[in-house]
Amino acid sequence: MAETAKRARTDTIQNGPFEMASLKKTKPPAGTEGSNWYKYVINQGTNRIVGYRQGSLAAVTEAVEDIVVNLNQRRSGKPGRVHLTRPSRRKK
Repeated sequence: MAETAKRARTDTIQNGPFEMASLKKTKPPAGTEGSNWYKYVINQGTNRIVGYRQGSLAAVTEAVEDIVVNLNQRRSGKPGRVHLTRPSRRKK
């Protein structure tokens, strides 16, 4: 278990953050309808994510940027937990 975590941490450091590599207008993917389709590519080192999204250029750009932010937040790990304690009740 510790070895897997160590490998994941090393891989994350070596590959760097996720970044939007490209965003291009494209034909609708097979089995879909409509217009205004865009193909996006997100890279992280040698890793590549390819996706399609429908909408205006501004809306798709914002959506893909949100995906990149979320991916980078996930790779940084979970923040520490806050331990809440109840105040002690005084006996009457």
